[in-house]
Amino acid sequence: MAEKIDEYLKQGMYGQKQTKPDERRRFLGTLRERTVIALKQPQVRKPGIIAEVESALQDHSKARLYLNGHMSYQDLSKYIKVATSNHVDYTIVTNKDFNSELGLVLAYDYAIDHEEIYVTIEENNQTKPEAKSKTGLFTLIKKVLRRG
Repeated sequence: MAEKIDEYLKQGMYGQKQTKPDERRRFLGTLRERTVIALKQPQVRKPGIIAEVESALQDHSKARLYLNGHMSYQDLSKYIKVATSNHVDYTIVTNKDFNSELGLVLAYDYAIDHEEIYVTIEENNQTKPEAKSKTGLFTLIKKVLRRG
C-alpha cells in the first residue's frame, strides 16, 4: 500500500514516467519509430522549403509536425504555412532543459518505422523558394531614394 502512495506522489511531483526520455527529448517529444521525416536545425534555417518535407506534408496529412521552439519563428514560419495549407497539425516544442539538434520532425502518434528519416541536402538539391515576403516601409524608402 505504501508503495502505491509513493508512486502516486512521485507522479504528482515529476509527471508520469515516460519510455525512452532521451529519445523523446531528441525527437521533440515523439519517438524515432513514429517519425516520417526529420530536419536538423541548419537545414530548417536554409532559405526556401525543402521539397522532401513539402512532399511528406502532402502525403502524411494525418501526422503532426513538431518544430523546435528554440529556433526563430522566422525560420519556422515557412514550414508552418506549408503545414497549414496541407491541413497538418503542428506543435512548437520548447524544452527549457534541452535544445535538440533537430529543428523539424513530422511524426504519427503510432509506430511506422521508416528506414530513412533524415534529409540529406546536397548543393544541387532543389529547394522550393519561399513566397515573396511583404515589402517593409524601410525597403520602400530605400528604393525611392535610389531612384530619385
